[in-house]
Amino acid sequence: MKNVKGLFSKHGNMTVMVLLVIMVGMGEKMAERFLPLYLIALGGSTWSVGLLNAMDNLLGALYSFPGGFIADRIGYKKSLQIFTGIAIFGYALVILIPTWQAVLVGAVFFIAWTAVSLPAIMNLVAKTVPKNKRSFGVSIHSFFRRIPMALGPMLGGVIIGIYGRVLGIKIAFGVAIVLGLLAMVMIQKFMVDDFDKTKTVKKVNIRDSLSLLTPQLRTLLASDILIRFAEQIPYAFVVIWVVDNQGLTTVEFGLLTMIEMVTAMLVYIPVAMLADHYGKKPFVLITFGFFTIFPLMLLISKGFWMFVIAFIIRGLKEFGEPTRKALIMDLAPEDYKASAFGTYYLIRDIVVSIAALSSALLWNIAPEVNFLVAFAFGVLGTTLFAVYGKDLKGH
Repeated sequence: MKNVKGLFSKHGNMTVMVLLVIMVGMGEKMAERFLPLYLIALGGSTWSVGLLNAMDNLLGALYSFPGGFIADRIGYKKSLQIFTGIAIFGYALVILIPTWQAVLVGAVFFIAWTAVSLPAIMNLVAKTVPKNKRSFGVSIHSFFRRIPMALGPMLGGVIIGIYGRVLGIKIAFGVAIVLGLLAMVMIQKFMVDDFDKTKTVKKVNIRDSLSLLTPQLRTLLASDILIRFAEQIPYAFVVIWVVDNQGLTTVEFGLLTMIEMVTAMLVYIPVAMLADHYGKKPFVLITFGFFTIFPLMLLISKGFWMFVIAFIIRGLKEFGEPTRKALIMDLAPEDYKASAFGTYYLIRDIVVSIAALSSALLWNIAPEVNFLVAFAFGVLGTTLFAVYGKDLKGH
């Protein structure tokens, strides 16, 4: 706790960043987790759900590279303002045009915020936090980002339970617009941008940016891709499995999501401190193990309390996620950290989007097939990192 207070007292930008991710995230997560139900309610098919999931990954990849490039070129303050404005435009489209096609178009814009802003936020952390505390600094972002991820779906589930799937999600996105506008004002008024306009930053294209990924990072990337297959193949269908297939309510699903996020928040800070001291590989490996187990837990869960156990495991999959992000930033060239981070996610999420698109095909064969294929990819990714992954303790 002393470390947390010291970090915020010395670095006001960390405080603004935390408030930003809470405000924008709260609006986003009130509706985002229920979008598969919304698509179905508007006449979309399971293929539209699979397409939304694939878009989430593909656009996340495509936005990561320009997000990193823009952050390196104009600084994180202006970048975060631009990215928040783009998300607000997407929310407005979903509210104004109530069709499943418009949801997919709107998603092109509101999916952008998390993906395109993450390199800028990691750049802010890298410039604010000492290198030997970087896992801790990234964990601060991850910890507070989970507050809206925990509370948002719970509040969204209540609103949808009262007003229905269509009107309820529109109300949730309306709240997202208001919170986004407040966040933009807060960034302008309180965030200090240390971007040096006199410093020349060499332009980095996609081909050149590949050289920013060291062999150690490439091993992590390959493992991470397989693990994300395990996550994304069932991801968009989890809410359908829980609500429509197993008969739980949207409020209960929101509660399960809150349990997941609270679990993640409880492990972030202590794990980050241990990783900074003892090395990163064991913690990332444990994370990959939880990613692998979750699809099996979904398959065997029957009733609310079994799903509670499953979602606790889902929360534990965040065990070493800040550590993995800190590892990327450690290895990136000093003047190109945002670009290297964006390149990593560009490659990872383009590949993973293929798996996400195939999720509907696997689901239509049988939900069990979807979950078991996801589990198999998790085993491959965990094994690859266990054998070839490098521990960078002391780097």
